[in-house]
Amino acid sequence: MKREHVTSCQAEGLISATHIIQNPADLGEWIVFFKKSGGRSFFLVDDQDEVESFASLDDLTDTLRGLGIRFAEIQL
Repeated sequence: MKREHVTSCQAEGLISATHIIQNPADLGEWIVFFKKSGGRSFFLVDDQDEVESFASLDDLTDTLRGLGIRFAEIQL
């Protein structure tokens, strides 16, 4: 799910949960996925539809705040 779509879904109340996990391909990075009502999950992706990864949780949480997300579960 691209950032613009996350923002609109969040504004409409369609995102039921936000999860932050370590990137399985690089354990030094973090990725995020969103659960929408109905049980479907979507990763945050960039303009090339590649999963966005973040080197620090600080950068990731700043991005989530900018998207209107106020609560996220971090899985270590």
